[in-house]
Amino acid sequence: MTQQPNYQEQLTKSIEEYFDLTSFEAGDIFVLGCSSSEILGGVIGKNSRLDVGEAVIAIVKKSLDEKGIYLAVQGCEHINRALVVEKEVANTHDFEIVSVVPALHAGGAAAVAAFQSFTNPVVVEKIIARGGMDIGDTAIGMHVKHVQIPIRTSISEIGSAHTTFLYSRPKLIGGNRAVYE
Repeated sequence: MTQQPNYQEQLTKSIEEYFDLTSFEAGDIFVLGCSSSEILGGVIGKNSRLDVGEAVIAIVKKSLDEKGIYLAVQGCEHINRALVVEKEVANTHDFEIVSVVPALHAGGAAAVAAFQSFTNPVVVEKIIARGGMDIGDTAIGMHVKHVQIPIRTSISEIGSAHTTFLYSRPKLIGGNRAVYE
């Protein structure tokens, strides 16, 4: 019997594949939505686990830091899907900082882990990211620049959580006479 890969291995592989298929630049923002409950086979928002959030943040942050890409971690609906970012990112992009600290059942495990592990964390109301990853159908689309493109990797689930990657491209405008390349 072959052992199934664990969620950390799935996450690492999917992140590597995603960045092989996209062209982020240093300074771009990547948004992460994550349900630790869904990863473990539960229902989103019902069984949050900080240890899972910490593992996810560590893996994603390591990959992004190597590329010079900023991480924004979306909280759950109980904090209006606000995001944890480094204060430098909020200031550079003029994102509106809000007064909330993510909690396990009002923000979620990944947002709590990000808030605890970032150097100078703040929570912002909304952002416009270049792309991102949604683990467990957390609805990150509101924070990704238009036009959004789903990116398929060989990994469609992290643990038991459905996984969707989004990327963005500039809008094509001008009609049938326009030249795009």
